Amino acid sequence: MCAQVLVAEDEPRQAEVVRRYLAAAGHEVLVVHDGRAALDEARRWRPDLVVLDVMMPGLDGLHVCRTLRQESDVLVLMLTARTTEDDLLRGLELGADDYLTKPYSPRELMARVRTLLRRVSRGAAPAGPGPRRVGRIGVDPARHQITVDGVPVECTRGEFAILAAMSEQPDRVFTRAQLLHHTRGIDRSSTERTIDVHVMNLRRKIEADPQRPAQLITVHGVGYKLAAETP
Repeated sequence: MCAQVLVAEDEPRQAEVVRRYLAAAGHEVLVVHDGRAALDEARRWRPDLVVLDVMMPGLDGLHVCRTLRQESDVLVLMLTARTTEDDLLRGLELGADDYLTKPYSPRELMARVRTLLRRVSRGAAPAGPGPRRVGRIGVDPARHQITVDGVPVECTRGEFAILAAMSEQPDRVFTRAQLLHHTRGIDRSSTERTIDVHVMNLRRKIEADPQRPAQLITVHGVGYKLAAETP
């Protein structure tokens, strides 16, 4: 799948390497070197994917990601030299679709890009034939929409993918690895912690009391399930 890709990277040599690999794969590429330009071009150009460095002058990548997610559902692949789990989780909480730490190989970057674009072309998540309802939660794959008691709830792609997969088989227990496959398509055990972040964020949005979830249930030592009925 060829796409329009906006690369926001303040290091010119690194940006050029990324640009060349993306262009060689057939993508249309636009490069900027600071956060303000990244926002301006994302609004003007409306790319399919933003490859976004965290450490940039002006506005940092986390600020840009937060703003982009408020304004659109564009794919965001974040790049950073930071390697702590807190930094990774913060980026995902802000709505990033994937996260790659420096140094990385161009081949790994391109694999992530292909995975993200392929997931969107397939509809972003496993989808049944039509809308379905599990307890208070409604899932509409065609509209890419989650509702609670009929009221739409904004979700990231990862969050939607989790609920879409679990709503197909209510009461089934999914492991983190299984949910990771649905949300990211990349088998990296080190990122299974991100499923916990998605679940935590989902509970804030769909549960009456996120500290005592009634539908998105933890099955200790195994994973999570979406209860067919609320207590």
